[in-house]
Amino acid sequence: MTKVRIFRPSKTAMQSGRCKTGQWMMEYELESARRAEPLMGWISSQDTLNQVRLTFDTAEQAVDYARSKGWGYTVSPAHDKKLRPRNYVQNFVYRPQPTGVED
Repeated sequence: MTKVRIFRPSKTAMQSGRCKTGQWMMEYELESARRAEPLMGWISSQDTLNQVRLTFDTAEQAVDYARSKGWGYTVSPAHDKKLRPRNYVQNFVYRPQPTGVED
């Protein structure tokens, strides 16, 4: 039985925006172990399905697709970033330091 993983990717460290993080991705689970190739030392695998990634607009579409193919699946929950609105002025607001010693 083929197993797939459904998740919503996080943004990479190399980009400042959140492009392509709204879509859900489906990728195949590894069926064979990865190993170092003896000649060049590159990491390789006997399984070519780990190169395939499918994108969907919603997690439900990805789950429906996996069910229609008869695949086992796991869904990783999406991690949404919580933004706190801040103004530039808040960088300069005076906040007195606690003294820590009370008489």
